[in-house]
Amino acid sequence: MKYLIISDIHGSYYYLEKVINIFNNDNFDKLIILGDILYHGPRNDLPKGYEPKKVVSLLNQYKDKIIAIKGNCDAEVDEMVLDFHLHDKLILKLNDMNVLLIHGQHLKFNQEDVVDQNINIIFYGHYHIYGFKNISNITYINPGSISLPKEKINHTYIIFDDKNILIKDLLDNKTLECLNI
Repeated sequence: MKYLIISDIHGSYYYLEKVINIFNNDNFDKLIILGDILYHGPRNDLPKGYEPKKVVSLLNQYKDKIIAIKGNCDAEVDEMVLDFHLHDKLILKLNDMNVLLIHGQHLKFNQEDVVDQNINIIFYGHYHIYGFKNISNITYINPGSISLPKEKINHTYIIFDDKNILIKDLLDNKTLECLNI
């Protein structure tokens, strides 16, 4: 299957609309959202196109194609308006790999309980900085943020299929990093 993975929308309809266009044009099976969907958070400036109600409306159209994780900026009221469930964390078999989906604010790298569950990959958000890390034979992958990248880096997302994990720039679709699996 082909997954489009994003994190940290923070209410930006402007950037989410770009993601949805990619999702539709490239025939993805699922959209995985790693948290912080609607609210910008008290530490962040408002992202470009901050329109949480429009984000709700757009995402709800894809409710059957979304797997979502609850982030530290997601509240109970967010779950009342979204037509899909927000999981605290989720372990799934994706493309024949054991994958943990988590927002990341409580993630401790090299956790024994993660190793014990035979996890191959951990996709996590929260930090707004994209990249790969390999620790104790587990690959930790952060898609960055589509709307509020930190350290003045790119607005990013991930493509995960049965051959590669690609970190892509949302604005020019350039591949920034690639992991062959």
